[in-house]
Amino acid sequence: MRLLLDLGNTRLKWALREGSQWREQGAVAWNEDVALVLHEAWRDLAIPADVFGASVVDGAREAQIAAVASTCFARTTTWLRTPAQACGVRNAYAEPGRLGVDRFLGMVAARAEGLAPCVLAGVGTALTLDALDADGRHLGGLIAPGPQLMQQSLLGATARVLVDRPGQVLDAADNTPDAVASGCWQAAAALVERFVAHMSEPLGGSPQLILGGGDAEALAPLIAHPARLSQDSVLRGLSVWSDAHTSIEQAP
Repeated sequence: MRLLLDLGNTRLKWALREGSQWREQGAVAWNEDVALVLHEAWRDLAIPADVFGASVVDGAREAQIAAVASTCFARTTTWLRTPAQACGVRNAYAEPGRLGVDRFLGMVAARAEGLAPCVLAGVGTALTLDALDADGRHLGGLIAPGPQLMQQSLLGATARVLVDRPGQVLDAADNTPDAVASGCWQAAAALVERFVAHMSEPLGGSPQLILGGGDAEALAPLIAHPARLSQDSVLRGLSVWSDAHTSIEQAP
C-alpha cells in the first residue's frame, strides 16, 4: 500500500493505493490549515509501506507535508524530480528538471493507459500543453496563464476594466464582465486548438486531446476538437512511476 501526494499550485491531492485499487482519496487547499486537515484525514488510515510525492510548490511546503507523513505513518517521503526519461516517456527538455513534474507524470499516465499519440492540456492556474508521440517521445509544449489567472491579471493591471459580477462566455459580449470572461476563456481554447493543429503532423495525424486540471471541464465545450477529460493524472502517473521505482530498488 502506498500513499501518493500531488502538491499543486492551488491544493494538495492525496491517494492511498493498494495494488490497482484506490482505497482512499482526498484534497486540501493551501489556504486551509493543511497540517490539521491532513492529520484528521490520515488519522484512521492504514499505514502505507511507502510515501511518494510530486510537487510544483516550494521546499517549505514539501517539508511541511513530509513532516505530517512522518508523524502519522513514520515514513519518509520520496519526492520525484522530473527525469530525462522514465516509464517509457522521454523528456524533450535539455534541462529535464525544468519540465514541471506534473506535466511529466501526465504523460506517464497517458502512455501507460495507451493514449499516445496525444496532446495533453493542463487547465488550472497555468495552461500547459504537451505533445507526446506514439513512442513516448515528448515533442515539447507551451505554458500560458490559465483562463482564471488571465482574468485576474487583466483586472489587476487595468484601471478602467471593472467587473461587478462573474461574466458569461459568449461569442461577442455587450458588457465588460462578459467581455472579460469571454476573451480569456476563448483565448485559452484557441491556444489549445492551435497547438493541436500544429502538432498533428509531427504526431502522425489526428492526436487525441486530453484535458486535465481544475478548469478542464469548463474549457472543454469551448474547444472545437474532441477532448477526453482526465482526472488525477498526476496521481495516476505517480502510481506508475512508484511501481517502477520500487521494482528497481527491489531488483537483486
